[in-house]
Amino acid sequence: MYENNYPNHENTYYYENSSNYSSVNAGSENNGKSGKKQKNNSGFGKKIMIGICCGLSFGIFAGLGFQAVTTATDLMKDKMEISQEKEIEAEIEKDAKEVENAEQTKEELKSTEEISGTQLVATAVTDVSGVVKAVMPAVVSVNNKYVEKLSFWGQEFSQEAVGSGSGIIAGKNETELLVVTNYHVIDSAEELTVQFADGELVQAQVKGFDEDKDLAVIVVPLSEIKSETMDAIAIAKLGSSDDLTVGEPVIAIGNALGYGQAVTTGVVSALNRAIASSGEVSFQAQDKEINTFIQTDAAINPGNSGGPLLNIHGEVIGINSNKIAVSTVEGMGYAIPISDVHEIIEDLMSKQTRLKVAEDKQGYLGITGVNVVAEYVELYDAPEGVYVSSVMEGSGADEAGLVRGDVITAINGEEVSSMDELKEELSYYEAGTVIEVTIMQGSPTGYQAKIVEVKLGRQSSSR
Repeated sequence: MYENNYPNHENTYYYENSSNYSSVNAGSENNGKSGKKQKNNSGFGKKIMIGICCGLSFGIFAGLGFQAVTTATDLMKDKMEISQEKEIEAEIEKDAKEVENAEQTKEELKSTEEISGTQLVATAVTDVSGVVKAVMPAVVSVNNKYVEKLSFWGQEFSQEAVGSGSGIIAGKNETELLVVTNYHVIDSAEELTVQFADGELVQAQVKGFDEDKDLAVIVVPLSEIKSETMDAIAIAKLGSSDDLTVGEPVIAIGNALGYGQAVTTGVVSALNRAIASSGEVSFQAQDKEINTFIQTDAAINPGNSGGPLLNIHGEVIGINSNKIAVSTVEGMGYAIPISDVHEIIEDLMSKQTRLKVAEDKQGYLGITGVNVVAEYVELYDAPEGVYVSSVMEGSGADEAGLVRGDVITAINGEEVSSMDELKEELSYYEAGTVIEVTIMQGSPTGYQAKIVEVKLGRQSSSR
């Protein structure tokens, strides 16, 4: 029985065990399913949480990145704006400086124009055709036939010679055309002719001269000038040399080398150059009259003497004088400043025109004389003029009271300083004419001036 119960018990246990096992397993299964479900639910939530966290993290980082980019962009933008502002400020400052410099330059130019009184020329003057076209009709060629004296082995010879120069038509009166030139152009002239711009050649006469200033005025009777020639010529405009500046462009027109009118250009090289009456440049005091001249590098050649030196407006600002040019150098010509001699020119043009008398009709004084040279003037305090070495008995000079030792200084108010000048003056008077002779007579107190009237006699070998 025992045995029977045991197995049953065993079986029962087994059954129960099985039953319990089944239950346990079933429970385990149920629990496992439930745990799995719970596990799955918990993983999905985590995923959602992770996704949310990732999204938040992405959003945060994206926001931070966007903010960083925005900040960097703003910083770059600010830097660029600052840089652009600096560039703009620099450009504005540069423009302001340029405007300021331009204004300053403009003021300087204006100031320079006011000082010079002329329009500034920024470049070298190369085209002067307009000025030349306007002024050329006022320029003439002057031809001088004279007697040249030569000395050979102590013997003196004379021969006819021809010289050429230039002149400026400076005005006219009711009967004459007035031409200004250099004195040395017409000096000792036996015959003078003037050639106009159209080629017409007309005889001229000396109206007056100033040897010390190397100036002369010659005239051509209007009645001797053809109407076609009058239509072709012009009267020059005399300007002012007081306003000249060094470097100012100038134009020279003249009968260079006697070939006809020619044009040269240059600039004012210097002003107030001191030149002695002998034609040598002077840098110290001498016993000679000193005049001042315009120096120019415009070519002034033989034949240009007496022609005009012009400014760019075509005004005469100087009278060219080749005589005082230095022959050993180039680019140094001289002109008489027109402002310095304007009054002298006016005075010479107002003088009465004198016509030379035919040689066989000319009068004479009846003296022999020699020049008072500079050393005698200094040593003996003698006046400059013609020293009377002898007086012909019965001549006009004898009857007027002239004696040996007198010094003749003027004829009818025209100064004479040599026998050549004395003869030149007498060539305008016929025999029988009464003239006034200014003499200096010696006395215990020195030389005294005296004016005497002399009736000229017939021409002879002595004067």
